[in-house]
Amino acid sequence: MELTEITRIRDQELLSGLIRIHILYHACKGPIFGLGMIEELHRHGYKISAGTLYPMLHGLERRGLLRSEKIRLGRRGRRIYRATTAGRRTLAKAKTKVKLLLGELVERNPIKAQEDAESIREPECNHFIRRGEKS
Repeated sequence: MELTEITRIRDQELLSGLIRIHILYHACKGPIFGLGMIEELHRHGYKISAGTLYPMLHGLERRGLLRSEKIRLGRRGRRIYRATTAGRRTLAKAKTKVKLLLGELVERNPIKAQEDAESIREPECNHFIRRGEKS
């Protein structure tokens, strides 16, 4: 797979939204950490540096979509991120929009793409919503 290097400003602006959605998706599935996300994004064709990823993670956390905590791994510490309820809701909305866009990009019937997008009700990661957690 050809790597898309995120170095030029116009590339960052265009692709950063997709990367943020990818981050939220994985954070809904379970805890994530920076290096692990860099490797995951690399598998999907993005060549992203820590200097690009960590500001994205911090921004998602500032907006209340992720929550982080430091954990101890032997002598080292690691910051892990998890999706909040607001993050899971945002991912559900993004999935609807991405599905609609994908339908248009592959030149499907736009009306059918809209109907398909509207049929998405719940995010795949609902089982991670904790009782009493505030968004």
